[in-house]
Amino acid sequence: MASDRALLVAAGGGIGDTLLAGVVAHALRSRFAHVDALVLPAHRAVAEHDPAIDRVHVLASPVPTAEDLRAAGYAAAIVTWATFTTAAVPALARIPVRVGQARRLYSPLFTKRVTVRSERGDRTSHWTQILLDYARAIGCDDPVAQPAFVPTGDDRSAAGALLAERNVTGPFALLHPSRGLSAQRERWPSAGFIELAQALRARDPIPLLVTGTAGDAAVADAVARGAGAISVAGATAIGTYAALAERARYVVAMDSGPMHVAAATGAPTVGIFALQSDEPDRWAPIGSHTAVVRAVYPCPPGHRKETCPDFACVRHLDIAGIVRALDGLQTAITEREAV
Repeated sequence: MASDRALLVAAGGGIGDTLLAGVVAHALRSRFAHVDALVLPAHRAVAEHDPAIDRVHVLASPVPTAEDLRAAGYAAAIVTWATFTTAAVPALARIPVRVGQARRLYSPLFTKRVTVRSERGDRTSHWTQILLDYARAIGCDDPVAQPAFVPTGDDRSAAGALLAERNVTGPFALLHPSRGLSAQRERWPSAGFIELAQALRARDPIPLLVTGTAGDAAVADAVARGAGAISVAGATAIGTYAALAERARYVVAMDSGPMHVAAATGAPTVGIFALQSDEPDRWAPIGSHTAVVRAVYPCPPGHRKETCPDFACVRHLDIAGIVRALDGLQTAITEREAV
């Protein structure tokens, strides 16, 4: 490969998918001096906060995007979220080595095809390891395999200003009670999170900030009112949220993109996997200090996050389990600092 530049195509899914795909950029760095990324417009900020990524392109329609990329002279491209569009772009950009998923109608557009482990029955490998199989196909790897999200100076200034505005002057914690289910927001319950927030406030008498997008404000506000917490839903860009997480004593979050972002900053992070159909082995947060709380509510077999009619498991969160996970994290942190 004559060029020293490679392209990561991670244009799909949610912000967590784009963040986790960053491990592929780190792997490509083992062979290429420069690694760029092609992502959805809404995920640009996620890729821009990964130090392994030099330049970030956003996906428009396939042909103009490919024409824009062609001049960069990429030697290789890895497509972690494949569709006909994302598979076509590297081919149209005339990138000679193109890695993507096997056994799909668009797979002939790739020069190297990788069968996803889950298609071979693997249900426990973490998604970062599944993504790294694409990089391994061209001799690249990342032994650390830890997603990165580094807040900027501006992010940290914005976080400081928000804390000052809300009169938070000392230690604080974050609770992120939502996940990427905008279509189900009207059915997303707040009662379980109110109880959880009350338990967290009783455990640590410090301000608890409830986070979310503007669309999550109704739930976040209800949780904050019910537990004497502070809602900042809709008040933070993703970089500001990350800067808050970086400063927080801990973050408790539903399985979501913000959960992964918090862990990637190094924040002590507890991820809640409430549905029996959730897969914590595959989607656990990865960071310096993380823990997961697995499902305990007996969901019917057909209930999945996209189709669940009532999210009864969220109404009956394992509060004691979440508090135990926090206690375990704090103990591990204390023991590590003492060494």
